[in-house]
Amino acid sequence: MDLGLQDKVYVVTGATRGLGLATARELVADGARVVVSGRGPAAVEAAVKLLGGPATAAGVVADNADPDAAERVLTAAVEHFGRLDGVLISVGGPPPGPVASMTDEDWRGAFEGVFLGALRIARSAAAVLGDGGAIGFVLSASVREPIPGLGISNGLRPGLAMAAKSLAGELGPRGIRVFGLLPARIDTDRVRELDSLADDPAAARARASAAIPLRRYGTPEEFGRVAAFMLSPAASYLTGVMIPVDGGALHGL
Repeated sequence: MDLGLQDKVYVVTGATRGLGLATARELVADGARVVVSGRGPAAVEAAVKLLGGPATAAGVVADNADPDAAERVLTAAVEHFGRLDGVLISVGGPPPGPVASMTDEDWRGAFEGVFLGALRIARSAAAVLGDGGAIGFVLSASVREPIPGLGISNGLRPGLAMAAKSLAGELGPRGIRVFGLLPARIDTDRVRELDSLADDPAAARARASAAIPLRRYGTPEEFGRVAAFMLSPAASYLTGVMIPVDGGALHGL
């Protein structure tokens, strides 16, 4: 199936590794061009090189929590490639820990990056995108079920999902789609880091795998293919939805 990505231009934030980078790679593989952002200059440069260099990718050093990040990454897309067709807003996970032990500073810092920073980029993108544009949020399975030990994520992600759902209703009349992706156990640095917090990381991974109907962690590439489809014109009648990418781990509908 042709996803219709040839010469489309997408911004993918937090795309120097993990789910964001995997999505950028799938977009480029199907003919799109991308602007990727990340907090480290060396990592951004490496990602651009991996994605094919200036002909297909441009990089911006930016932190989603910075108030000027949205304007910088979106402007880069128009300046480098002359258009913008969509954004995928991916951010690093907030610090792990139970709700009772997280400080006000922990919550404020996570709110700036995970919640407010993401909405700021979405609002800015909505002002630039036209009919056929797409805005995607990389959220978490914690939107539907709390994940033990991730109190801040459990608190913020569902609210961001509802904001995205509201935004879909607001932007739908303009032909702009909004959606969320809910990854669970995808084999990224972040998930391996969380597993490493257990007394026996290998046993923790085995238990987590056993609880997944497919009996394994997903790969970043599997997530990236779903994200690329959702951003593409092939998904033109899907909006306001939250798509689990979880191997069947979530128990509810």
